[in-house]
Order: sequence, then C-alpha cells, then structure tokens
Amino acid sequence: MAEADSVKALSGLLNGIAQKAYYGNSDITEDLLKSEIYPDMSQEEFHALHEKMRGVLKSIATADMDQTQLEAFLTAQTCKQGGGGVSSEQAAALGRFWKAHRMRIRESLLAQSRWEPGLRSVNWRVDLQTASSRGSTSSTPVALVELELGRNRQDSEFVCLEFDELKVNQVLKKMAEIQESIDSIVHHS
Repeated sequence: MAEADSVKALSGLLNGIAQKAYYGNSDITEDLLKSEIYPDMSQEEFHALHEKMRGVLKSIATADMDQTQLEAFLTAQTCKQGGGGVSSEQAAALGRFWKAHRMRIRESLLAQSRWEPGLRSVNWRVDLQTASSRGSTSSTPVALVELELGRNRQDSEFVCLEFDELKVNQVLKKMAEIQESIDSIVHHS
C-alpha cells in the first residue's frame, strides 16, 4: 500500500471508529471497516490496528488534548519500542484527524455524560393566596415554582410546584444540608 493510500485508509478507520464510539452510528462495525478499508489485511492484523487506534483515540479524546498536548503525546507514542506505539505516518494522520474532529467529539462526550432530563430554567414568585377551594378567605403567602426540564434537542416539559411557608423552609433546610455535604467532600479532596 502506498503511503498516500495508507494515510487515507487510516483516516477512514479513524472516522469509522469515531462514528461508532462518539457519534452513535451503530451501523459501523469492525468487520465493515475491515472489508471496506483494509480488505487485504488479515483479521488478526486488522483487529490489532483497530484496537490500537481506538485506544489512542480514546486517550486523546478523554484528555481533550490541545495541540501542544497532542504533539507531546504523539511524539511519545512514536518513540515507544515494539508494537505498542504508532508510526510517524499514523501520528500525522491522528494529528490531522483530531484537529478536524476535536470539537465534535468533545460535544459528543459532554452530551453522553449529562444527566437527562436536565434543568433548563427555574422561575419563581411569591403570591398571596386570597381564597381557598372551600371559599374561605385568607392572605397566606405561597411560593410558586416553575421548573423547565428538557432532554437534548427535545421540547421542554414544565413542572409547577406550590409551597407554603413551612414547605419553603423545609426545602431551604434540605438545600443547606446538600451544600454542607458538597462542601465537606470538596474540602476533603
């Protein structure tokens, strides 16, 4: 395989790995990549190459390497003895691939790590309740809280809560306990 063809094939392999691992394309399989990109390579050789590139790309993506970190990492990979490292051509292809795909892979990793649904906004106000459902009149303050919840790229759902003074105080107490727990964890690490 000529060097230009080798670099092109490796770029295709990296794109395939990214499609499956980061972009959620379940149609991409190791067998598909082998048959389309490296049909003449033995299954064992291809599996070793695939796993090596998948591992290197995972290391780069997990660390969200900037250009300086990437260059140092790839230099270290090219200096590895034995079959554990990458060639200079592979390092160059990895560098070009990461430069082109860094932001998209980062966004994908962030989206995969978010809890769903997420809290998009909170709106609240205090009203005076002037009449109850039984017809009696009172002027009790009531807190009305509206939570906007949403999943990535979907419409929002709204949850409306109504609290009297006692419930507001209970919520504030629980939030203070949560903050104390977070503070104790942060200060211990």
